[in-house]
Amino acid sequence: MIRKYAYWISTALVCLLYVASATMYLTMADQVRQSLAGLGYPAYLREILITVKILGVVAILSRVSVRLSDLAYAGMFYHLLLAFSAHINAHDGGFFPAVAGFLALVVSFLTQNAARAKKSPYPRYRPEAGSAEPLWRSQ
Repeated sequence: MIRKYAYWISTALVCLLYVASATMYLTMADQVRQSLAGLGYPAYLREILITVKILGVVAILSRVSVRLSDLAYAGMFYHLLLAFSAHINAHDGGFFPAVAGFLALVVSFLTQNAARAKKSPYPRYRPEAGSAEPLWRSQ
């Protein structure tokens, strides 16, 4: 039961972060373009990020396909790592949302099988051991 709560709370936090970010990218276009330029990224990346962030949230929440959901987790994982790295390199101190999102994303991914009917093959969970089973030790 705790894993279900952990999944839904962490997933809600990740989705809220991504929807809020996409909304900000839509409503504050000029500031976002300046921020992206300050981080060394081209302005056209804003439109791509809006689309990908919304689609990632839809893929995780709808879980139409487990593979698509896992692909969304992977995309968010790399996006948050790159966001953290970009803010560290820019010395602007704006890395906290990336760290918080990353931690919530990891919890969401590792607990997803406890709360979802369609199971992912990757975060294998063995209740008797109380931890995730590595993929290479599958039985």
